[in-house]
Amino acid sequence: MNRELAGRVAVAGVGTTRYGKLPEYDAYDLGVWALKAALDDCGLGFADIDGLIVNRIPDYQRFGEITGINPRYTTITPGQGRFSGICIQTAVAAIAAGLAETVALVYGNNGRSAGDRYGGASDAYGSGGAGLWFPYGMTSPGAFHALMMRRHMEQYGTTTDQLGAIAMAFRRHASLNPDAVMREPFTLEAYRAARFICEPLRLLDYCLINDGGVAMIVTTAERARSLRKPPAYIRGFAQAAEFAGSTFPPDDFWRGPMAKVAKDVYAMAGAGPRDMDALMIYDNFTPTVLFSLEGFGFCPVGESGPFVADGKLAPGGALPTNTSGGHLSESYMQGWALNVEAVRQVRGECGARQVADAALVQYMTAAPVITSIIYGRDPQ
Repeated sequence: MNRELAGRVAVAGVGTTRYGKLPEYDAYDLGVWALKAALDDCGLGFADIDGLIVNRIPDYQRFGEITGINPRYTTITPGQGRFSGICIQTAVAAIAAGLAETVALVYGNNGRSAGDRYGGASDAYGSGGAGLWFPYGMTSPGAFHALMMRRHMEQYGTTTDQLGAIAMAFRRHASLNPDAVMREPFTLEAYRAARFICEPLRLLDYCLINDGGVAMIVTTAERARSLRKPPAYIRGFAQAAEFAGSTFPPDDFWRGPMAKVAKDVYAMAGAGPRDMDALMIYDNFTPTVLFSLEGFGFCPVGESGPFVADGKLAPGGALPTNTSGGHLSESYMQGWALNVEAVRQVRGECGARQVADAALVQYMTAAPVITSIIYGRDPQ
C-alpha cells in the first residue's frame, strides 16, 4: 500500500433508495435514483462526474446514456458483494493516477422483484469458484457458511446462541433506522425458535434479499472540502485474495488473506483495531462476523463467540457494529449500504443510532477477495 494516499481521497456524497420489493423499478432506475440522491448530497450534478463505476447494473454504456455522463474513466464489475470494496478502492486508485477527479460509484439491484435466487439448480454461486461442489448439490452460499460455522463450533466450542447475539444486536440497531426493512427487535428465545435453513444456520442468520440502489461520490480531498457536506476521508484501504492452493471453503476461514489486509489497512491509516469507533462487517450470514473479528485482530482466534455474546456489537456496546442493521436487518445491498453507513457515522448524521464522536469507522469483508476500508473524520 502507498501510505501517501491516506486521506488524499474522500467520499463527498452518498445516496440510497428505499429498500424492499420495488417491482416498478429496474436496476437502471434504482441506480439513477441513488445517484441523484448522492449528487444532491454533495451539491454536484451529472456534468461534474468524470469517472463512472457501475456494479450489478447490466450495462455501463446504457447507464451513461440515461444520465448523460461522458466519463474520462469507466468500468463495470461483476455482481458479487465483494466488489463493493474493490470498486471503492478502484475509484481511489483512478483518482490518484489522474484518470478522473470525481468518480460516481453506482449500484442498482432489482433482484427481489426479478426473482433472483441464491442456490439451487439455476444458481452457480457467484463466480463459480466453488464449482467442484455443485454436482453434490452444494450451490447455496448459506450452505457453505453453515459448513464453515459447523467447523468453527467443533474447533472452538462456538454456539448458535452466540450467532443469535449478533443477529439481535444488528436488529436493535435497525430498530433505530427508519430505512431498515426489518425493525422489530427479537429475543434469544425467538432466535432459537426460528426455523433452520441449513443447520446450524436459522432464518435469522440470513441476509435480506431486496431491491435497492446505492451511490457514492468519491473525489480528491481538496475538492471534497469545498462541497456541501463534510468529507469522509479514506484513511486506509487494502485488498487480498485467496483463489488457489486451498480448499473452498478454506480451513482457516480466510484468516490468511485477512491478516495481510489488516496489516496494510492499519499501517496506511496509522490506527489499529482499538482505535475504531464502529465497524461495518459484511454480514451475508452471521458467521462471517465471527470470522472477520478474528481475522482483523479484534479478538484472538477461536474467541469470537464469547467476544460477541455480551452485547459488544449492540447499541451502546463497546464496539457498535453494522449500526444501520446491516445485511441482516436493513437490507442486503452487498456491502454498498454498509460503506454509506460508515460515511454517515463519520459525518455524525445517523440520528438515534449515531455512535458518539465517531472519528474512525472500518468496513471489512471475509470472502475469497478480502477488502477493508477505514473512513476518517480527519484526513490524518
